[in-house]
Amino acid sequence: MDRISQLPDELLLRILSLLPSAKDVVATMVLSKRWQFLWMFVPRLVYDDDSYQGIIDYGRFSRFVDRSLIFHKAPVLETLHFKLGKICGAGDIHVWIRAADKCSVRELIIEIHTSSSVTQAPLPRSLYTGCSMLVKLKLDNAVLVDVIFSSVSFPSLKTLSLLAVEYPGDDFVKRLLSGCPVLEDLDVVQCPDDNVTIFTVKVPSLKTLSLRTVNKVEDDAQGFVIDAPSLEWLKLVDYTGGFCVIENNMPNIEEAYIDVEYHLPRKILTSIVSVQHLDLCLLTSKDAYPLGSIFRCLIHLKICTCDTEWLNLLMRVLNDSPKLRALKLEQYHPLRADEPRPCWSEPNRVPMLSSLKTLEWVKYEGTKEEKEVAAFILRRGRFLDKVTIKPKSTCHREKLEMIKELSLLPRSSSTCSLSFD
Repeated sequence: MDRISQLPDELLLRILSLLPSAKDVVATMVLSKRWQFLWMFVPRLVYDDDSYQGIIDYGRFSRFVDRSLIFHKAPVLETLHFKLGKICGAGDIHVWIRAADKCSVRELIIEIHTSSSVTQAPLPRSLYTGCSMLVKLKLDNAVLVDVIFSSVSFPSLKTLSLLAVEYPGDDFVKRLLSGCPVLEDLDVVQCPDDNVTIFTVKVPSLKTLSLRTVNKVEDDAQGFVIDAPSLEWLKLVDYTGGFCVIENNMPNIEEAYIDVEYHLPRKILTSIVSVQHLDLCLLTSKDAYPLGSIFRCLIHLKICTCDTEWLNLLMRVLNDSPKLRALKLEQYHPLRADEPRPCWSEPNRVPMLSSLKTLEWVKYEGTKEEKEVAAFILRRGRFLDKVTIKPKSTCHREKLEMIKELSLLPRSSSTCSLSFD
């Protein structure tokens, strides 16, 4: 310990920041005089009430948080992380958020862990107006209350995560995001009973956006509205059968992950034609995007093979992506047992595949239509360098049969190598 004590304060504070909880950090004050006040300047504090059982124990935890925050002397607290359970009250959180603002907290994380039978304490209204220095905010399983006589203000907030949050309603979501004028990264996971029908994201400064639904009831009246013209990265996962309206094109988009069960997804793809990396899983190919749309910048394409329409979707995108270099096919959802297998037919508009260099096929099963698609790409890919097949089967005999069948297929590219993993 004496050797460690000789290290400079800056390094010791970094070491203390790695401890799992503030309780462990404060406990180091008894080590020696050198450590007595060092904990007060640690830039990262994690408070976890999991080890405190019952109301009496929780009272000790609450007092510990109060005192340690009062004595904290760092000019800036980089991270303040709360892991709270069912006993935590709104009054405590209110006091701690006020303390967080006094400590000039840059990153605030509040995780609430409760059973479904327990009514959660809402976060105080002071959260929306009392954290002017906050740069990152993560709320997990929290309940937000409305602000009637004051506006939401996060003037410095750049990263916002809203995971399984309960909101006062649709309008509050709009006001919350409008109060984040410099927001760049938004991550939303919607949960059942979150009181939001249409989740509207209208943020001109936004660069990355992830919208996901978890266990929400199928409802075609539920959906998303997006107006983020500066967006560069998009992830949209929604199995509710609802909708997504994109009000303005996103010319700066570079990467998009679209996994939705919408019957009319065309507006989404129309708005991201400048995308370079595209990951798709759609129910339909017919209305995936309007005829004449061209993905002029698309270099990497990944398509999920779980839906009946994936073959038609693949041929459409191949036709409309003149610069495509890498193609990946993978079934990353279970096949729907009630739907027929896709049927392959040679497309009327034959993709040139003049830029395609690599094909990777994950969970290849060797079905009739899969073999026909593989044969088509090998036959049309004049500049293919490498085709990698990763069979779904673990049977050695079945793998050998697949290798034999694919190895005998004619290849347009004399330099194309075929490998099996």
